[in-house]
Amino acid sequence: MFKQQKSFQLKEAEYKRGWIILDATGKTLGRLASEITKILRGKHKPTFTTFADGGDGVIVLNAEKVAVTGNKEATKVYRYYTGSMSGLREIPYRVMLARKPEFIIERAVKGMMPKTRLANAQYKRLRVFAGAEHNMTAQKPVQANI
Repeated sequence: MFKQQKSFQLKEAEYKRGWIILDATGKTLGRLASEITKILRGKHKPTFTTFADGGDGVIVLNAEKVAVTGNKEATKVYRYYTGSMSGLREIPYRVMLARKPEFIIERAVKGMMPKTRLANAQYKRLRVFAGAEHNMTAQKPVQANI
């Protein structure tokens, strides 16, 4: 009666990867990170397949100009553990923004990615730069507005 439709599966040879430039100036951190995650995973393409790596690379510029809402600028803290006794280190958001603004966006995106080997491979195509200049011109990136 009805013909059964085959589900689409992206093959390794059919990948068409591009690079997308995003400007973080004035963008909210969480909303920007979720858009970056969507592009890295390939969910913005109609050929999205859950188990295949069909996402694009992302270049983020002006990482030091990203915005946070509410009282996060004063209260947000980045924690890591050195491995030694009493080795818990805490760095406030303002200090991290002054030292390594790229880390703030990288950490937000990594937290939104799935915890799998495929997501680790997709995450490697993220490049974050503090200023407006980048060294990725050979990839012929396309400017996108979010």
